[in-house]
Formats: sequence, C-alpha cells, structure tokens
Amino acid sequence: MMSCRRWSSPLLWFVFTVVGIALFTSFGPAEKALGTNVRVVYLHGAWVWAALVSFAAAAGSGLLGLLSRKTTLHAWSQALGRTGLFLWITYLPISMWAMQTNWNGLFLNEPRWRLAVIFSVGGLLLQLGLSLVKLPAWSSAANLLFFALLTYALQSTEQVMHPPSPILTSEAWRIQIFFFGLVILTLLAAWQIARWWRCRDVLAANS
Repeated sequence: MMSCRRWSSPLLWFVFTVVGIALFTSFGPAEKALGTNVRVVYLHGAWVWAALVSFAAAAGSGLLGLLSRKTTLHAWSQALGRTGLFLWITYLPISMWAMQTNWNGLFLNEPRWRLAVIFSVGGLLLQLGLSLVKLPAWSSAANLLFFALLTYALQSTEQVMHPPSPILTSEAWRIQIFFFGLVILTLLAAWQIARWWRCRDVLAANS
C-alpha cells in the first residue's frame, strides 16, 4: 500500500526534476540546420512522449482494473490519466516556443497543433466530469477510450509543418542518446505527478 504521510514530497521532487530537465536541456547538442534552437524541439518531443506514456499507462492500468475489478488499479488509472493530461496541456506552450524559435512564427493552423488543442480541451472536460462522478471503473473506461481515440487521431492526422520524429531515424547518435536521456528525466517528472495525484486522492478519501 502506498504511504502518503509526506504527500507533498512528490511535488517537491517534481520541482527538482524539472530543474534538472532545464539544466540538461541547456547542454543539448546543437543541430546543423536549427543550431542551438533545436534544444526546444528536444524538450517539446520529450514532453509529448511523457504525456503519451502516461496516457498509455492510464489505459493499461484501467484495462487491468476493469478485468480484475481491483480498486487500486482504477485509482492509478485516474492518477495517470490526470498526469498525462497535465503534460499534454503544458506541452502546448512548449510547442509554441518551438514554433517561434525555429519557424519564426506561430503556425496555429497546423493539423497536429489543432489536434493537441482539441484533446487538451476534451481531456480537461473529461477529467472534470470524472472527478464529479467519482466512479473508479468509469475513470478506467474513460482513460482507455481516450487513449484509443488519441492514438487513432495521431495516426490519421496530416503532418504539414510537423514532421515525423526525425530523432528515431537520425544517424547522429549523440542526439539520440541525449534525447532518450531527456525522455527518462521527463518520465521521472511524470511519475512524481502521478504519485502526488494518488496521494491526494488517498488523503481525500480518508478525511
């Protein structure tokens, strides 16, 4: 069982991890075309990956919770779903920063950007509704459906200004190693957010 006696500690560790992410990003390798501005792209990519992994974890734990009928899995699905949404929403300003520094403008009609906004608003309304209903199994089912819809939308949405992930196909191994290190740090930050949400719910249930 998870101990939440010091429930504020995940938030503190999250702040420390974000500081580490900022420092790590500032030492990212430059790229031939984008120069040092590519560091914002690294951060943007890692933040999105962490959001998607959180959504996937929410869907996975939710599915297991529905199959096993274990309340703990439903609770973790809820915490991870909120974590994914937090990262997804906060990725939007990072995306705008990447647009401005690398494209010299904000291309808000870009299909992937519109998709991100739609799922941010939809996800926020969904989580607000689930917090009012307070039915654990519903949260798991909703997170599973949300992730399935998001995955389908990402695969079917046209990419205009937003290219496919170039880092996975890059031959620059230094960039790949750095990026995956940044992803790991961002996932650590996501884990602290999920722990905070879980502890918050535990304390609310026991109050």
